[in-house]
Amino acid sequence: MPGFVLHLGATVLCAHGGQATPMAPNPRVTLGGQAVVTLTSPYVVAGCPFISPAPGPCVTGQFIVAATRVMVGGAPVVLQDSVSTCVPTGTPMTVVLTQLRVQGQ
Repeated sequence: MPGFVLHLGATVLCAHGGQATPMAPNPRVTLGGQAVVTLTSPYVVAGCPFISPAPGPCVTGQFIVAATRVMVGGAPVVLQDSVSTCVPTGTPMTVVLTQLRVQGQ
């Protein structure tokens, strides 16, 4: 299913509202001057308010399903509707805002 391609400036949140930021976007391809995010880039989550004693707040996140046809540096790009998970909670990340010009599939 087609979706907009994520870039460094995209707003991604954990399921509890913590801000997720890609640790290794690919600088070879840019959208609006910002690096594209590929499936190989882990996310770091800051400010997750989840306070249950086990397993604790979201610390990192990873997209696990991405584009099937669009690659950057041999890795699939992350799309707005890509599937993700956070560690240690196992909850998904949500893409709230991204660029609206380039789509992938």
